[in-house]
Amino acid sequence: MEERKAINVTVVPDENSEVTRVYSNFCTIQHSPFDFTLTFCEMHPLGENEIQAGQTSQMVKVKAPVRARIVVPIPLIPGLIAALQENFRNHQDSFGPPKGGLH
Repeated sequence: MEERKAINVTVVPDENSEVTRVYSNFCTIQHSPFDFTLTFCEMHPLGENEIQAGQTSQMVKVKAPVRARIVVPIPLIPGLIAALQENFRNHQDSFGPPKGGLH
């Protein structure tokens, strides 16, 4: 029987694919015993109706259009968190601390 040699595999995105970039400025996260679901939405500024409703009831539900829903298996979560932290540090080193944002 032939002995198999260990090989290193590097996975890179196929940038030739037709997938478009999607903008999102709001994200919710849910989890199950098996995975995390990240739901990315595009939150628009509140309209006059939502502002008036909020002034009377102190609570307004605003629906934000879902742009993408990504399911991440539990074993990938630590690596995803580490990659986000590293990229955020690199971003701050290049551009400084974040400014603005939603409150």
